[in-house]
Amino acid sequence: MTETEKTTISGLIGALVLLVPAFIIHTAPRFPGSLTGSIIGIVAAALFLLLMVYTAVKHQPRLKQLVTGRISLSALMTFHAYAGSIGALLGIVHSGHKFDSTLGVALVATMLIVAFTGFIGRYYLAQIGQELKLQQRELKLLRDQFDAFARTAPAQIPGSPSIGPAGLPLGHLLGAISDLEFAIMARDAIKRTLSRWLILHIGAAIAMYGLLFIHVWSSYYFGLRWLP
Repeated sequence: MTETEKTTISGLIGALVLLVPAFIIHTAPRFPGSLTGSIIGIVAAALFLLLMVYTAVKHQPRLKQLVTGRISLSALMTFHAYAGSIGALLGIVHSGHKFDSTLGVALVATMLIVAFTGFIGRYYLAQIGQELKLQQRELKLLRDQFDAFARTAPAQIPGSPSIGPAGLPLGHLLGAISDLEFAIMARDAIKRTLSRWLILHIGAAIAMYGLLFIHVWSSYYFGLRWLP
């Protein structure tokens, strides 16, 4: 995960957040069935179908061995993230902010859940995990300093003398250890809570594909305005 990728995907998700409520000031009821609207919808649907490439490669050992020899799994994950974000954005544009059918609203809702939970899993949870590792390393260093002092000068502990080459007072050291332990507990609790994102992500994706199939079939069955 590069900083450029994170910034780009964050921008796409931000645009998605701003675009969804725009139906308050703008609607285009005839746009979804127009030629332009249909092309945008087809591209969005194709991107959503391509999302399954990463899932298939990741969970099929033979396919994984065949594909990862040419394309790394991390590259597929990056494509997965871009395709999901851009597909969701195009899906909202395709809707023309015409949220007056149960099927359309349900499809948009599941699409947004898939996009947001994917973003949380890909970036936010990964960031929390990295911060936890850094804090745990720092906590270990501080505890090592305290243990070293406790072994060499136990009688001086009440006086809060300086610790280590940095000259950190014992009271400050104990306070830093306490603060880090609390921060680690808080981040760990958040990580455990958000770790259920994958269940929601997969469930929403299954629902989205089912609704997408019904949407495409109904559009074809009832006819497209731009077809002769």
